[in-house]
Amino acid sequence: MSTVKEGGSNLVVLAALAANLGIAVAKFIAAGISGSSSMLTEGFHSVVDSLNQILLLYGQHRGKRPPDEDHPFGYGRELYFWAFVVAILIFAIGAGISVYEGYEHFIHPEALSNPTLNYVVLGVAFALEGTSWFIAMREFNLTRGEVSWWQSVRASKDPAGFIVLFEDSAALAGLIIAAIGIWASHYFNDARLDGIASIAIGAVLALVAVLLAREAKGLLIGEGADAAIVARVRAIVDGYPQVTAVNHVRTIHTAPNSIFVAISADFCDAVTMGEAETLIEHIETDLKAAEPMLSSIYIRPEKAENAPRIKVEPKTP
Repeated sequence: MSTVKEGGSNLVVLAALAANLGIAVAKFIAAGISGSSSMLTEGFHSVVDSLNQILLLYGQHRGKRPPDEDHPFGYGRELYFWAFVVAILIFAIGAGISVYEGYEHFIHPEALSNPTLNYVVLGVAFALEGTSWFIAMREFNLTRGEVSWWQSVRASKDPAGFIVLFEDSAALAGLIIAAIGIWASHYFNDARLDGIASIAIGAVLALVAVLLAREAKGLLIGEGADAAIVARVRAIVDGYPQVTAVNHVRTIHTAPNSIFVAISADFCDAVTMGEAETLIEHIETDLKAAEPMLSSIYIRPEKAENAPRIKVEPKTP
């Protein structure tokens, strides 16, 4: 899998923010004129998305701070915290308001005015959201390599990219649902259908929020590096003739582009303490040259029989 490009994820977030700010204003104006519940819901949806992109940019900025005494591995994982907050906001505000507004308009339906303005706004919003989605998908495809779309999301360590992709996908689905709801309300002369469309948009947002929360939780807890990186590290260390066995290679992402690796290796008994220190320095140099994301490397000389083992559980799909 390719290395995450921070500039690419910034471009994705900025493009989504620009699109959502303009769309939100247009949706609220259209909702105020037409009285459409689903259009009002879409307005709140765009506001929440805009806030989410601001939080992701803030998380990226905070994560760039250098290591200090309190945080010796840096602040990169702060982005993961804000990604989890984004998931909560989508669920609590985006989905919550959508369902509430839909319920209110279903219980107390209001006659809708001419839907032409709504269709115009929805068309413009679809074009802008589609552009943002295309940029997000293009950047995401650059990092996913040959693996499937969903596998790449599960393996990604940069939440900014896939969160915007999820949000834009949900936004496009919401626009289609809103258009269907507005059309159905006028065609069947039943304003309650517009409220049902709003509830359906809330359900889509809730589903996206749950998926994002699941991925952000894994990053917060701490996820290991890609299997290819671990294999590369193991092969480099095992390639030294003074190393009789690589007991284990354990990694954790401290940021999207930063990995801490702990290696347990069994050295030949003939290697002295001084020779081991020199050997470890050479290994670290080779590892950093082969994989620049290895920001912190810890190598422990250890007999194979003394190395601790961890129970490997089968991964859930």
